[in-house]
Amino acid sequence: MRRNSILIQKADKLAHEIYRISRQFPKEELFGLTSQIRRAVISVPLNAIEGFARQSEKEYRRFLEISYGSLKEVKYLLYFAYIEKYICKKDYDKILDLSEEIGKILWTIIQKLKN
Repeated sequence: MRRNSILIQKADKLAHEIYRISRQFPKEELFGLTSQIRRAVISVPLNAIEGFARQSEKEYRRFLEISYGSLKEVKYLLYFAYIEKYICKKDYDKILDLSEEIGKILWTIIQKLKN
């Protein structure tokens, strides 16, 4: 399942990028935004991996849907951090592009599993 490995690679890259930029967030956000965005971003690859490991298309799709929801959460939190000026436009655009790419992969796999 080649798509799954590409998904995991890109989701892993996104997680590392989010961890990198969130180190710059204000210290008072450690238990707020920083914690929330990190939990959400790590949920993207973890749910894809767990779903794939279940060896059931129905379960895999369900976990990918959770992964997709987590990705949407990351995108909003990323936007919030950008508006609050916790991250620069260059980082925001780079990470947003990667998250869009991951979203397309997730959506494609989910749709194929529905049929």
